[in-house]
This record gives sequence, structure tokens and C-alpha cells, in this order.
Amino acid sequence: MLVVLLTTTPGMQAMTQHASSARSVATAPTAPTLSNPPVLKNISSKTGTVEVTITAAPARLELVPGKLTDVYAYNGSVPGPTLEAHEGDRVIIHFRNNLPEASTIHCHGVHLPAAMDGSPFGLIPAGGHFDYEFTIKRGTAGTYWYHPHPDVRSEYQVAMGLFGALIVRANDDPIAAIPERLLILSDNRFRPDGAIDFPDSNSVQAEVDEENGREGNVLFVNGHIMPTLSIRSGEVQRWRVINASPSRIYRLAIPGQTLVQVASDDGLLEHPVEMKDILLANSERVELLVRGTGPPSSQTELQTLPYDRYMPQTRPPNWNATHSLVTLRYSDAPPMPPVAVPAVLRVIPALDTMKAAATQVIVMSQGLINGRMMDMNRVDVHATLGTTEIWQLENVVGMDHPFHLHGFQFQVLDRNGVPEKFRSWKDVVNVPKHESVRFIVQYTDFPGKWMFHCHILAHEDHGMMGVLEVQ
Repeated sequence: MLVVLLTTTPGMQAMTQHASSARSVATAPTAPTLSNPPVLKNISSKTGTVEVTITAAPARLELVPGKLTDVYAYNGSVPGPTLEAHEGDRVIIHFRNNLPEASTIHCHGVHLPAAMDGSPFGLIPAGGHFDYEFTIKRGTAGTYWYHPHPDVRSEYQVAMGLFGALIVRANDDPIAAIPERLLILSDNRFRPDGAIDFPDSNSVQAEVDEENGREGNVLFVNGHIMPTLSIRSGEVQRWRVINASPSRIYRLAIPGQTLVQVASDDGLLEHPVEMKDILLANSERVELLVRGTGPPSSQTELQTLPYDRYMPQTRPPNWNATHSLVTLRYSDAPPMPPVAVPAVLRVIPALDTMKAAATQVIVMSQGLINGRMMDMNRVDVHATLGTTEIWQLENVVGMDHPFHLHGFQFQVLDRNGVPEKFRSWKDVVNVPKHESVRFIVQYTDFPGKWMFHCHILAHEDHGMMGVLEVQ
């Protein structure tokens, strides 16, 4: 098994974000420069239409230095190419499934019709094709991502390399002038020959992976191991960060520096929020403003700090280690002048709790939701189109469960009865061990059957998922 040692550098000037613990992670012999995945070519000539082709197929790529790995890839790359669109755009995705198994494309977090959700209800067979068509709702600009969602095979297909960014832009973005960086966080586990390491089904490691979710011992950012990101003293960069890991929670930080959060899963916050570090559960997204506080020609690191999300009996032995993700290298140019950041980013109207038609209680235990395993033929929650509901999530076991609701964006109300510090639009919320979270959601626009599940993909695949039907 390839093991990569991530080192920490005390005394460095840096910034902070929440990142989760990993096993030891290897550093490439020569650190690559952080580069973004390619952007999908828009083949439409119509104004307001984004038309792209995404093909899922086996490939053989160099993921770790000097080794070729058999993977699944979107358009031949891991991560897949980035899909970019604007609010109001009509999006057409021509999906070609050239895999040896059924798959889908789930545009995670995007508000779209149920038939276009890419859930297990819409499997595309091996060798098949499907056109996803939907319109991006205005007011939903943000950082999203896409990945497969077949029942019982999501973890395997994501670990094999199927994931990519989806960015929705707004014409009135108040921080559009700030330079952007895209950081897609992922992890994987490899054998000495470079093959992706999946444990034998009857092994102890398989049991641990089923309980904890499969974590890799190699950490990637945009498919690179410990890449270098350039920044200038005084410069402010906008980082769009996606946690595409099947199980790992990141606690992001830059030593000695605060970060400014400006967006959550589904778009901008109302106001910038300073944070020492930022917890990013798997499938969550965050947008950060990162200021170059170091002197010219210096360097620092983006790190993932320890975070205990695990069952005590299967907690990794080095869960409390700090790991490095990216080297931030300052150019030798003189410092830039300060950049003004708007105090108000947008208005997020609060959903009215007094108008809630019902409260749904969702109890998450190990591998079960409300004591039951997933059944595609059963509806677990019924709701009426146009109504508002409160969902009360209760985690009754000794590990975290990140909860994802398909189709509809929500606002977190409180955690363990303590009101949420700031309002945002979310589609994923982490529920820590033995804790509870309440959120409020309005079922607008789209009837149909929708999934809700723990986004630790091993848990989802083993039945920790349910069906919401909105009529």
C-alpha cells in the first residue's frame, strides 16, 4: 500500500479551514502546480443554453507518481471536466455511459426536475445514453458538483474517479472581480502496483470501511498530491472548495491565519464570516476569501486539522494527525494594496417556521434511517408540493452522519437547540455523534420521488437512505 507522509510546518504564516484527518499521505517527488480541471465545451450556439457531452468510461491514468491506475473517468480525466453555467441558463448534458455497469449523473445540490436528478430511480445501463435537461433557477449561483448515484455502487464509482465540479455563476456577483481558484478535495487508497485498493469483502478492513466509510491514505487536490498554489502578498483569492471524498471530513486551516467564508453549499452568505477553521463534511462545498498575509518569497500550507468523526472502536490510529493539502507559495513581487470586500453579499429571506405544515423526525443509527434500510419500492416521507416542513435529524450513534436531501435546498435552524449562527442555503448538513440538527425546507416547483441519505457513501450503499415523495 502506498503511504504518503504529510508534514506540518510550525511557525508558518497561514490561513485556516476545517479538514478531516487522513492516514499518512505521500508527497510527489516534485510538487506539481495546482491547475484546474478543463471546462466542458459548450457546443450550443444559442444564447442562454449550455450544451455539453459527458462520457463515463474506463481509463488508465497516472494518479500517483510513476504508476498507471485503472480508473473510471469522465471525458478521460480525474476529476472530470468542470461544467459552468449562469443562472437562468438551459443546461443540456448528453451523458454517454461507456462503463461496464449502470450509472447516472447526479448534479448534487442543483434544484431541477426529479426525472433529471440522476438518482437510483434513473439508472442508465452500461452502453446506454441519456440527455439531462433542466433550467438553472435564478438566485442559486454557487459551487456544486456532479457524481454517479447508482444504488449500492456510488462509493465504488466515485472512488474509481467519477466526480467533477459544477459552477453556477450570477451576473450580479458582488465579488466577481476577485481571482478564483477551484479546489476539489478527494482521497484514495492504492496497492503497490498503483491499483486502487478495495479490501476483500470478508476482511477486517472491509468491516471497518463499512462502519467508518472508506478513507484513502493519499490526499488529492484537483487530482494532484500536495500541489503548489501561487499567491502574492496582500492578494485576495476566492477559493471554491468541494469535498468529493466518499467519507472523509476535512477541517481546513492555514496556520496562524483566519479565513473569510463567503458562501456555503448553495451560494453566497448574507455577510462575510471570519473563521479560524472550517469543517467541510463529505459532499459539502464552501467558498473562502484567502488573503496573502505572508511576505514575498515565503510559503505556508493549507492543512486539514484533526477531527474525530469516527466510531471509537474503529477510529484510525492516526486520526489526530494534521495533514497538509496544498503549499501556498508567495511570489517575489511587492505586496498588493488592500482589496475591499462588500459587507453585504446578498439577502437570504428566512423561511417562516410558523408556516411549517409538519415536522419530519429522522433518526440516524448505524446503517439505518428510522430503523429501516433503503427499499426502492417504499416511500418513507410524504409531502405536499408548495408546503414548508421542518426536518429534525437525530444522530443516536457514536459517529458523525452527513445528511443530504435531494432536490430542495434548506436552511439550518439550530443544532442541539442552539440557533444557527448565520443563515445560508444548504443541501448537506453534518450531524455529529449523539447530536441533533433541525432545518426548514420548502417544496417548490418539482413533484416526484427524491432521495435523502447519509452521504458517507458506504452508508448510503448499505441502505442508509430513504425516499421522499412530493405530490
